[in-house]
Amino acid sequence: MNYKDIQIVFQEVPGQISICFTITGCSLHCKGCHSKDLWKKSNGSYLSKEKYLNVLKKYQGFATCVLFMGGEWHNDELIDFLKIAKKINYKTCLYTGEEEIKNSLLTELTWLKTGAWNENLGGLDSIRTNQKFIEVKTQKKLNHLFLKL
Repeated sequence: MNYKDIQIVFQEVPGQISICFTITGCSLHCKGCHSKDLWKKSNGSYLSKEKYLNVLKKYQGFATCVLFMGGEWHNDELIDFLKIAKKINYKTCLYTGEEEIKNSLLTELTWLKTGAWNENLGGLDSIRTNQKFIEVKTQKKLNHLFLKL
């Protein structure tokens, strides 16, 4: 599994400081996608377990959540990474353009964002969006947290 970027982000998971791993190899190719460089699996660098653990340990006590932008196409590997994060007390989140993911992956998540980008409907900050941000345990839709008042 390759990643393009690793960033600390503040808005993608409300109330959390997240370590965001942007994974390459997205096959959805949404019209209007702002990240076409993520479509090719070979772009970016290999995310080894050693690299991953080093990043998680570096931000332990500061960041509260591990967020993957994509990667569900590497189901087993992503599950392993999420289990590692949970073991050292991080919450977990996945942003996917898919409508559903495998239950084996879902059980490792605290939050899940689903839905392909549709430029006519906008993202999570739009009341018209097709995307959903869900707290997995309760199945509660939390899109309202992204709306500007």
